[in-house]
Amino acid sequence: MTSLISRISIGIVFLATATGAARADFSDGKMPDGTYHCEVYLLGMFLNLGDITIKGNVYTGPVTFGTVQQGYNYQMDANGVISWLGPLGGYTAGGNSLSMTQATLDGQNPPSFDIIMKQPDGAFTASTCTKGSNQ
Repeated sequence: MTSLISRISIGIVFLATATGAARADFSDGKMPDGTYHCEVYLLGMFLNLGDITIKGNVYTGPVTFGTVQQGYNYQMDANGVISWLGPLGGYTAGGNSLSMTQATLDGQNPPSFDIIMKQPDGAFTASTCTKGSNQ
């Protein structure tokens, strides 16, 4: 009986280790490269806020139309909190400020991050930026 319990325990540990290794994490301090489409749900509909492109530790955008301007660095901590080290379009314009950006890496869904913006009147708005599936 003890041998059976030992084998089951070892099997569970092995399965947990294999599953953990397959999961994406924040240990390298960056999001997967690609273009992230940003939207906000407002008044019963999704509004396009533009695309943010990430390559390594550099981001550009958000771009709704036109060409990409200058790239800026960003940092991401071990908990997936992103610090943008430059402007972030309308999120940081017109009296708006960033409250927090939280990344989500889940092997079953495309990588994404939620941007919480504080508006000049003190209200908060959340938008989600999701990596395109064809990248």
